[in-house]
Amino acid sequence: MTENAGLSSIEAYDDLREAVGEPTASIAKKEMPLLDKHARHFLSLSPILFISTVGVDGRADISPRGDPAGFVKVIDDRTILIPERPGNRRVDTMSNIVENPGHSVALIFLLPGVEETLRASGRARIVDDRAALEDMAVRGKVPQLGILVEIDEVFFHCAKALKRARLWDPDTRIERREFPTLAQITRDQREHDTPLEEIEERIRESYETRLY
Repeated sequence: MTENAGLSSIEAYDDLREAVGEPTASIAKKEMPLLDKHARHFLSLSPILFISTVGVDGRADISPRGDPAGFVKVIDDRTILIPERPGNRRVDTMSNIVENPGHSVALIFLLPGVEETLRASGRARIVDDRAALEDMAVRGKVPQLGILVEIDEVFFHCAKALKRARLWDPDTRIERREFPTLAQITRDQREHDTPLEEIEERIRESYETRLY
């Protein structure tokens, strides 16, 4: 253990194992090399995922992707395709994939009402194949690009985190007024002299007309 900013920390694997203990055999070996019927079913119902990538500079990034339930296309037992919808054009995820192809991507899928999650990792690339993307159109808009992931491992993650968070419990939802709007945050952080109403209108227009 070491001291940093007054806090002790663990930096050796053996010390970590001593603190946490060993997983049971069934947990240690739960990774699957392909999508089974339960993973496929989960994907067919899931409306949101989070994808993590690493840039050439070693910095990690994580980004959400969401669409109507079942938006991720299963190509085969080891390959999925995620549509890339219009965003803010930062392309953090896609640029990491293109510039750092040797690193795996990691994904976590959520299903509202189910507290277990589905985790996967593998190698990704950006595709622009119109034929593959055409049946992923929403509101008549075909995605220009997609993220193709060749899965190395996939497994279900237990519900403890979501149970602790009570994520799907309606009683845990805050009143919207308890947290500032994106327009208020944007003005405070970057656009101090721009009228709040102008920022709100810009965001509203983006949400209403540029989702797809």
